[in-house]
Amino acid sequence: MSEPRAAVAVTKPHAEEHAPGQDPRRWVILGVIAIAQLIIVLDSSIMNIALPAAAKDLDINAANLQWAITAYTLAFGGLLLLGGRIADYVGRKQAFIIGLVGFAGASAIGGLAVNQGMLFGARALQGAFAALLAPAALALITVTFTEGKERAKAFGVFGAISGGGAAIGLIAGGALTEYLDWRWCLLVNLPIALITVAVAIPVLKESKANGDTRFDIPGAFLSIVGLVALVYGFTEAAKPVTGADGIPGTRGWTDPVVLTWLAVAVVALVAFVFVERKVANPLLPLRIVLDRNRGASYLIFLLVGAGLFGMFLFMTLYLQNVLGYEPLKAGFAFLPFSIGIIVMAGIVAQLLPRVGPKPLMIIGLALASTGLLLLLNTTPTSSYFGSVFPALVVMSLGMAAVFIPASSTALVGVGGHDAGIASAVLNTSQQVGGSLGLALLNTFALTATADKLGDLIGAGGDPKSASVQATAQVAGFHVAYIGSAVMLILALLIAVVMISAKKDDLPSEGAIAA
Repeated sequence: MSEPRAAVAVTKPHAEEHAPGQDPRRWVILGVIAIAQLIIVLDSSIMNIALPAAAKDLDINAANLQWAITAYTLAFGGLLLLGGRIADYVGRKQAFIIGLVGFAGASAIGGLAVNQGMLFGARALQGAFAALLAPAALALITVTFTEGKERAKAFGVFGAISGGGAAIGLIAGGALTEYLDWRWCLLVNLPIALITVAVAIPVLKESKANGDTRFDIPGAFLSIVGLVALVYGFTEAAKPVTGADGIPGTRGWTDPVVLTWLAVAVVALVAFVFVERKVANPLLPLRIVLDRNRGASYLIFLLVGAGLFGMFLFMTLYLQNVLGYEPLKAGFAFLPFSIGIIVMAGIVAQLLPRVGPKPLMIIGLALASTGLLLLLNTTPTSSYFGSVFPALVVMSLGMAAVFIPASSTALVGVGGHDAGIASAVLNTSQQVGGSLGLALLNTFALTATADKLGDLIGAGGDPKSASVQATAQVAGFHVAYIGSAVMLILALLIAVVMISAKKDDLPSEGAIAA
């Protein structure tokens, strides 16, 4: 499971989008928006603890299990830019209502899933509606709160929800899975969303953006095809096969099916870049990503997402499948990570205007990669406080020192017209990075597990032995942790080489990073 960070712009609304004065129901509106945001963040984490139970119930194999997370994050990240455009052009209130109702319906489908395909499809549908709901919610805050101090307070609430919601999701997912059923991790969205819609309809006011309202449909199509093909290619490489000698293995990177999917991905993504260079109203304006500081920030968020999403999945499987934790206990086991980020975020927010973004990013990425490498101390018989707890604390302190500075450098040199799209690209980078990283790391982990299992069987081990299975799984997890650490080290190198912004360059109205 992932613990996504919300990175969103605080921009000045167009004067024509509001009536003069403050809306007397603005705090009720904020409550409605906060609940919607909480639902989105919860569903980014709540399913992680439920994965082992869902896999057992629906007979999902290890290679496909990551799709329960990837389907959501890939649809969310891949459609987020288009969702923001739709919300601006069709109307923020209308997009908010449609997004919330659709999210509730998709959650119900997932909760009633009878096979893995139905679950994965429902999760993708959730992500698609979340991509419509999230930018609409943010825009509604912007157009509702017109006074500076109140808007800052409103965005503070939004950021706190984004930061704390993932921790709530882990614990709620554990409680629902343990005491009810994993399906309630999805079904619980239905009553909450419908009540929120009933309150939202009479209190929200409609607003739309003016000017060019053309959609970049070819760009959206090519980006989704390219990303899905890339993730599917990674997944196919991890598909289990049994060799002629009877020893288990994986399909591998040279398999024709894998190479075909990867080729489709390359063609589609190259075509996407070509289209974005030519269309009048691109989904992703290339001027946004080609700036040195902004481009570096997006790459850092992509790599951080790739590294962290995998850590959460493999740590969930380690806690429940290897150490034997019940779901609720596994949820609480992640709590130090969330608390560490929340506490450290306050310190980083104070340091950022004094020391600038680059030193904080370097220290943060060094700490986070160190924390991931500390997970190499885990064994099938490790204690939580001896191996897992120190790693989570070190990682959390590091991540807080990355999210906030990188969110700010992503807006360096951006005018008011592009602030929204620049922040949306940042969030998209992390979601897409998480999707790609999770698929890639899962391939590495399963390949390493199969290799280790083959070695153990060759040495006379019983393939049905619980200790042999656990040893092989942990070996696979270790390879994934190394891969995650490598991604964060690459992000560290990018920060060292490419980030040039100083403290005086940071935007006064920057991004909220939770």
